Amino acid sequence: MKNVTLLVFVSLLSSLLTVGLFKYFEEPEKIIIREPVRVERTSTIDRSEDFTSPPVSAPVPSAPTDFVRAAGHATPAVVFIRTLHANKKGYWNYKYTASSGSGVIVSSDGYVVTNHHVVNDGSEIHLTLDDKREYQAELIGSDPSTDIALLKIEATDLPFVEFGNSDSLQIGEWVIAIGNPFRLESTVTAGIVSAKGRNISILENESSVESFIQTDAVVNQGNSGGALVNIRGELIGINAAIITQSGKYEGYSFAIPSNLALKVISDLREFGEIRRGLLGVSIKNMTDELAKKLGLAEVNGVYVDYVNPNSAAREAGLQSGDVIISLDGAETRTFPELQEMIARNRPGDELNIEYLRDGVKHASTVVLQQKIIRKLDPMMVEIGFELKDLNETEITKFGKAGAKVNSIYRDSKIEDTNMELDFIITSVNGEAVSNVEEALKSIKDVDADIVELGGFYPQFEGEYFYAFRRELNN
Repeated sequence: MKNVTLLVFVSLLSSLLTVGLFKYFEEPEKIIIREPVRVERTSTIDRSEDFTSPPVSAPVPSAPTDFVRAAGHATPAVVFIRTLHANKKGYWNYKYTASSGSGVIVSSDGYVVTNHHVVNDGSEIHLTLDDKREYQAELIGSDPSTDIALLKIEATDLPFVEFGNSDSLQIGEWVIAIGNPFRLESTVTAGIVSAKGRNISILENESSVESFIQTDAVVNQGNSGGALVNIRGELIGINAAIITQSGKYEGYSFAIPSNLALKVISDLREFGEIRRGLLGVSIKNMTDELAKKLGLAEVNGVYVDYVNPNSAAREAGLQSGDVIISLDGAETRTFPELQEMIARNRPGDELNIEYLRDGVKHASTVVLQQKIIRKLDPMMVEIGFELKDLNETEITKFGKAGAKVNSIYRDSKIEDTNMELDFIITSVNGEAVSNVEEALKSIKDVDADIVELGGFYPQFEGEYFYAFRRELNN
């Protein structure tokens, strides 16, 4: 019993000693009490000569604080558009289909801007305002080369959005997209300007002008024709397209700059058609290889590949091999930027142009000429492509003449043949042709229901042939 008591006492003493030693060597536990931290005002002391520590910067908000104001200002001016298409089925019967999109009221008396593709081939165009009022719209005019259309409804005292200056947009600037995706009316999304002057080769027209504003604001089907506004609520773009693999938004949306849209709708309102100036050059973007070949310090500007005879550019003194670096004081870093600047002017407008020749800067004044907008031959529309004659430089380079395929329509006979752009037609059913007129005449004169087009691609060797079926009674 005595031994047991002693054993218990020793065990207890050992335990107490162990705990005591542990507590002695252990650091005290830190208890953190979370309390509000008082914010000190930023110092106003001049630190311009203090290089011992970084300067204290004023706080920058992580996002704009006036999305509500901008959205509230612009949303009432965005409308839902429903376009009816009458498709003839037989002699008396018509089948109607409908498509939808968005539009933006740009004047209190009922002018509405939207995309050409939203209202194209529409037999009736119906608008629903933000306050649920409905109107039937008149198509004032449409321009497929910029994908802009102008509508008019009979109404007054309408809410409208003012035009902003799309040239002043900065990469990283916040923007708001407003439209009607998936028939969800008056939907507002926000993002930033990702890039400017984007050409994504989406407009199927020989004289297309693509200089899109790229944003990451969410845009989906139904947003087309809707507003892209800055945080002041000013219209700085018309939403037009997305790049996607799934058919839905994947982070890339594109808008037509407001400065270009304003010029187009001004022409449509005043003349009922587009009055576009023409410089008269074939141009291409500068590359690092080309800049080195020309001895340029920067990969910048637009290379003049060919100057048309009797053109505005020729009269201004431009030559093949020149590099256009600015137009009216604005830099022309890429082909889309130059294209947009020209498209925003009318025939007769005088523009100051700067260009490099043999590394030396030159300046001149160019007077834009009238661009002849030719009507497409019904044959080209029926088949599904647009052709253009080769210029003198191309004929010399290729050693032969022909008709160049400049555009291919979707869901057309030509697209079904798998023909690609820049194909140069040199024969129709074995008969040689050297220009557009001869090619179209030969196609019309074919007395068989199969038409075979022969020719070549400038970038590939060999001859290629494409065949399609054509109705003889046409």
